[in-house]
Amino acid sequence: MDKARQRMRVYLDDRLIGIWKVSTARRGYWTPDGVYHPYSLERMHYSRKYHNSPMPWSVFFKGGFAIHGTYAIRRLGHPASHGCVRVHPRNARRLYHLIRRYGKRYTRIVITG
Repeated sequence: MDKARQRMRVYLDDRLIGIWKVSTARRGYWTPDGVYHPYSLERMHYSRKYHNSPMPWSVFFKGGFAIHGTYAIRRLGHPASHGCVRVHPRNARRLYHLIRRYGKRYTRIVITG
């Protein structure tokens, strides 16, 4: 995931299967750089920190940080979140099911930029 370009590249067995627009942290917030493995998947999560905001197809990778679907799809491609990585709900669903199918321990989340 490239925060500078606001894009996520998704690979399956070293084969690129998608390039998706994302929204990472807006000014005043941060999205952590690093290499992670998901530790939790939730079909629908509601943020306890941010007004019970819906986070469909959540893939948690560090503390309360997750990759999840957003209904603010017009903001994709621009920083807009409180730190999570927002993606189109269709792509969040696809990622969620790929991880469920192939396993959290075989999934690597790389965030740079």
